[in-house]
Amino acid sequence: MTTAATAATAATAATAATLKASSADLAEGASDLYFRTPLIYSQPISALVGKPVYCKMDALQASGSFKDRGMAHLCATFAKEGVTKVISSSGGNAGLAVTTVGAKLGMEVSVIVPQTTKAVVIAKLESLGADVTVHGKNWNEADTLARELVAKTPGTKYVSPYDDPLLWTGHSTLVDEIVQDLPAQGGVPGAVVVSVGGGGLLCGVLEGCQRHSISPKVIAAETKGASSFGQAWEAGKPVTLPGIDTIATSLGATSVTPVVIERAKAHSGAFCSSICSDEEAVDACLKFSQDHRILVEPANGAALAVAYSERLREQYLTDVEGPIVLEVCGGSGVNLDLLMGWKKDYSL
Repeated sequence: MTTAATAATAATAATAATLKASSADLAEGASDLYFRTPLIYSQPISALVGKPVYCKMDALQASGSFKDRGMAHLCATFAKEGVTKVISSSGGNAGLAVTTVGAKLGMEVSVIVPQTTKAVVIAKLESLGADVTVHGKNWNEADTLARELVAKTPGTKYVSPYDDPLLWTGHSTLVDEIVQDLPAQGGVPGAVVVSVGGGGLLCGVLEGCQRHSISPKVIAAETKGASSFGQAWEAGKPVTLPGIDTIATSLGATSVTPVVIERAKAHSGAFCSSICSDEEAVDACLKFSQDHRILVEPANGAALAVAYSERLREQYLTDVEGPIVLEVCGGSGVNLDLLMGWKKDYSL
């Protein structure tokens, strides 16, 4: 082997060792419970934005959303402790994720969902074997019941849809993959755009950025009727919304975890809160389905709208240097009939 070849081999090995060392420290077996999703270059969105845009395709996770990542780490940790039953509260996606992951570990799963949960999501939960209870006008009321049931049922564990450090570390694995797969800027994105509901995904993204010592601009996106993060970011502390008024019901936490505000403030790069209308979120879902032949729900549309909406694009992306990564977090509260119904409702 030549000196150059030996040096190249050594460099490759060193890079691999560095990536492994900076990857999330997951519970044993957790990495087998979710997919390593592709990071794809989006020609249509790149042409629209005028900069390279990549889509992190977590809509391809088994449950339909990014939440498989966090639930994998959390459930694998619980399984190691001997837990056999979990109770979760969810607007849909977290319940689907814990049911999907829990089934692989032989766990019994109960999910409490609010009345706003779409019928298609409840049907999916039941088809996966979850014991589903519909309770409350919003997620907070469903969560209260979930916690009460855990307190009354010995041997069970409560699973939050977003407010648990185990979830955040699991979600941070998407940053590990972005750093490894992004071909430009030495694996460092210029910006990462992510939907925010209760703050779990955003906590994970910020954790991953800190672990890799990277400082992309982070843009936290939500709809106006579920802007618990945006209002908290402006106030500098968590606030509680009087209710949720949005088509993006998966963003329906009336308050975010306080940790997400702390992590956003501590982020070493630029940080922004983006708030869109329901119409902009649905329009982004429609355009994404046309561009990439994949359905996502309006909660994800809030992040996609940062690129698809001219208003938001000019506000948040004009100053970005380097590739932009859109977290396509997915969501199972959508099908073709629903998407076409929303298109009609908003005259899009």
